[in-house]
Amino acid sequence: MVPRVVFGNGCFDQLGDILLSQRKHSDAPFIFLVDDVFEGKELSARIPRIFNDQLIFISADQEPRTSQVDALVEKIKNDFDELPSGIVGIGGGTLLDLSKAVAIMLTNNGSASQYQGWDLVSKPSIYHAGIPTISGTGAEVSRTTVLLGPEKKLGINSDFTTFDQVLLDPDLTEGVDKKQWFYTGMDCYIHCIESLKGTYLNAFSQSYGEKALELCKEVFLDDLSAEESRDKLMMASWHGGMSIAYSQVGVAHAMSYGLGFLLGVRHGIGNCLVFQHLEEFYPEGVAVFKKMQQKHNIKLPTGICANLDETEFETMISVAMGMVPLWENALGKEWRNIITPEKLEAIYRKI
Repeated sequence: MVPRVVFGNGCFDQLGDILLSQRKHSDAPFIFLVDDVFEGKELSARIPRIFNDQLIFISADQEPRTSQVDALVEKIKNDFDELPSGIVGIGGGTLLDLSKAVAIMLTNNGSASQYQGWDLVSKPSIYHAGIPTISGTGAEVSRTTVLLGPEKKLGINSDFTTFDQVLLDPDLTEGVDKKQWFYTGMDCYIHCIESLKGTYLNAFSQSYGEKALELCKEVFLDDLSAEESRDKLMMASWHGGMSIAYSQVGVAHAMSYGLGFLLGVRHGIGNCLVFQHLEEFYPEGVAVFKKMQQKHNIKLPTGICANLDETEFETMISVAMGMVPLWENALGKEWRNIITPEKLEAIYRKI
């Protein structure tokens, strides 16, 4: 679990004091990895840089890649004679996952692709803090950092992945594009459905999942004020992330990984594209999803898989079926008796 968290409107301004206690000395900088949408904006001017701190703007237009992590780690090691005091990620799931991965790879040898899997990291990461500027992914609380590698899309799942500090400032999510707000919020909603309907469910994950689901329904079905909506969705994201940390996600996420690996489809919209066709597995959840979609007038893109050949379908299916813990959570140990390549291809062809 994340050991330290601050929540509240305007709490971003506490970041300088929080980091001061973690600085090793003046020559050991903090590296801020920031979504480039904030370049030249007010938020970037509020980042508390001192000494030789470095600010690196990164585009979140594509899913984070192991090669991108390796390049950032090499740059940091070349720019400084010793390890930095820490890494601070500011942005959505892409920036938070990159920050967690970079913090790990600064102390572990080799490429990030070698650590895609469960509990493969042997050395603790350096100090790292996460500050989400959009709500829903749960990346701020999870013990995984999902990356596109040369052979698979898979997280570095480790006890060393989790942030040491998180700042949850709902003000930072103001002005998010409506479609992005919906897709990322639905990532949280789908987390909850998959966790609560999964075979891995336990009292711990259930308590967080039920609260997150309740908050998602309030945000996307009720008529809340903008401020209340931001507050509640940020806490839904936190609780949803906690729920899957102690259980797992399921069918939508497994298949979304296939879309992300082959086509570069962003995680939130990928989950939505798949989930709309999963009445067989989550009938009530899909029905509510479509109500939310209708209320906010969100039309999902079509024809994503229309021009794929059989080899490309096989690649997506292989990536999806490789997510064994997700399938076990969704359908139990005998999931292979239910899920076949033919069934997955039929669903992909609808997208």
